[in-house]
Amino acid sequence: MTLSSLARVVPVPAAFAFAFTLFTAADSAPLIAAEPGQEAAAEAPENPIEATRESVRAGLRVYGRFCRSCHGIQADGQGMTAPPGSRPANLIDDEWTHGDRDGDIYLVIRNGVPPNYDMDAWEGRITDEEIWHVVNFLRNLAERLAR
Repeated sequence: MTLSSLARVVPVPAAFAFAFTLFTAADSAPLIAAEPGQEAAAEAPENPIEATRESVRAGLRVYGRFCRSCHGIQADGQGMTAPPGSRPANLIDDEWTHGDRDGDIYLVIRNGVPPNYDMDAWEGRITDEEIWHVVNFLRNLAERLAR
């Protein structure tokens, strides 16, 4: 099933459909500059998955299914179903509280954010490969929205 046929089969809000359209023609190469002074854990792994169009599309599908309800359609932290009292991260801005490398983002998705775990740990619910696709999708989205 192609992305465009998926968009026709699965009802999505207009703004999310815009994201499907945006990424249908997307090339890879998302980059976000590191914020000065941010430190990240030394054990953050390197991203083993190239940010190809296919990876970005796969990340879009995973994000749409598991992440957009809290982080929002545009990944700006404006999701409608975040836990009460929590403030989901804006994933497309220049501020990265838990590190700005791909591996840092991967670890946050995989392990969650202690101690309150307002950001759930997704390990065991989505695969490591899917997490890396989400990282590639977020990089691509931020780069495209910055234009």
